[in-house]
Amino acid sequence: MTTKLDKKIFGTLFFSLLATITGVGIVVPLLPVYASQAGASGFYIGLIFGAFSLSRTMLLPYFGRLSDHKGRKPFIVAGLVCYALVSVAFILFNSVSQLIFIRFLQGIASAMVMPVIQAYVGDITPQGREGFVMGLFNMSLFLGLSLGPVAGGVINDRFSMDAAFFCMGVLAVIGAGLGYFLLPATRNETAFRKSRPPLRWRAIIGDRVIIGLFSIRMVYTAGIGIIWGFVPVLADLEMGMNSSRIGVLVMTGVLVSGLAQTPMGYLADRVSRKAMAVIGGSLAAAALLSYVWAHSFGHLLVSGIAFGLGGGIAMPAVMAVAVQKGHDADAMGSVMGLLTVAHSLGMLFGALLAGLMMDWYNLRGAFSLGALVMAAGLVAFCMAVSGTRVDARRVTQLPPPMVE
Repeated sequence: MTTKLDKKIFGTLFFSLLATITGVGIVVPLLPVYASQAGASGFYIGLIFGAFSLSRTMLLPYFGRLSDHKGRKPFIVAGLVCYALVSVAFILFNSVSQLIFIRFLQGIASAMVMPVIQAYVGDITPQGREGFVMGLFNMSLFLGLSLGPVAGGVINDRFSMDAAFFCMGVLAVIGAGLGYFLLPATRNETAFRKSRPPLRWRAIIGDRVIIGLFSIRMVYTAGIGIIWGFVPVLADLEMGMNSSRIGVLVMTGVLVSGLAQTPMGYLADRVSRKAMAVIGGSLAAAALLSYVWAHSFGHLLVSGIAFGLGGGIAMPAVMAVAVQKGHDADAMGSVMGLLTVAHSLGMLFGALLAGLMMDWYNLRGAFSLGALVMAAGLVAFCMAVSGTRVDARRVTQLPPPMVE
């Protein structure tokens, strides 16, 4: 395990992901409004988000595990190039069904990037600083997602949807360039200097703490999927807001979560990580429920801030435990791949279930369903980690590694 953070590698990964996620964030909030205006039902809006999560979920374990054996850099650079190519496809689409297919392809590119970048950061994280380093790195994700929606709304209002897609492609190219020129050669990566083989899949997926982390990560991102997919529709259909104001609504919660990552990560290295996960998750669940009664821009804004703060408290603690587990198993890519699978499944089922609730009941019912799902996930997390030690520097050890 490393004893000092490599700032050059960390900075390269941080800014590569920041550029890429900002580009993605530019277009994501615009997609549900576009689909709704094109006549898509709530179910098809859910599919636009669900297609991305479906393809990503299918390939995340494969790319995460493969990066444990082949190295991180090739997958990071190739995935970012694929993001740029997908942005061209967005410009050429002319139907909702094509949009769903393009999102499916985008999910494949994401499977090559997200778990591998997170695994790379985990590789270079010093022992005892997991919360702080992962919290600091997560700022790249949340800041990109917060800056992107605002920029996307402004670009769409002043120029066009195609201009937003073009910007996404340019930023993906920047991210790929940073990774290609600044990351060290694959043979010099920490993943290639391990003294023992990665732990077998069966031991990883059967670990109680990992099961608990999987549960809370999945339900939290189910909430994100509901907010991204249906707050824009709520603001557009019931309140008549323009794209810029919708972008602000989507951005605010993510920005709050991003700003909270570093201080909450610092705290996660010093206090109970389990308590932080439960407190943050509970606040996020309550925030989801509050959307049911929101009837103005201000109400929606407060709900988004509360949800973002809940995630900002919970996620650094969750990711800190995940990094320790990855080190214990010498399988950082596999562990991060599993947690990103949880992220994808949450986005998939959150968006689809909320879409069905919108069609069968009403739009606001999607948010009450999300709060119920998140509460169930918190209970599952508490049951899974009961009797285990998940606080700073005292994570329960996995069994000795075995050759797969």
